[in-house]
Amino acid sequence: MDGGQQATAGITRHAQDTLGEIVAVEVTARGPQDENTVIGIVESVKTASDLYMPLDAEIAQVNPALQEQPGLVNDDPLGAGWIVKLDKVDLGRFDKLMDEVAYHAMTG
Repeated sequence: MDGGQQATAGITRHAQDTLGEIVAVEVTARGPQDENTVIGIVESVKTASDLYMPLDAEIAQVNPALQEQPGLVNDDPLGAGWIVKLDKVDLGRFDKLMDEVAYHAMTG
């Protein structure tokens, strides 16, 4: 999470490992979105999967690099492979999200 009420969101290493080689990322939603709303799709050589809004917030920016380099999600899902920047994050819900350690413990 960035300072204030902003955050960066994408998919986890576990998710990109499961999907395999990412060939396209399309975010169709913009502006304010509710938690669990489908905001787009990520396509791999194996399958396509919906992208869900992790919490109530406003989509402020979509990663422009993913248009030409969707593989960034595979190479660096927690860095350059980010998918959206969020504003007006519901901080009350943010604290209930799992951190990387808790997520890894859950997924093995």
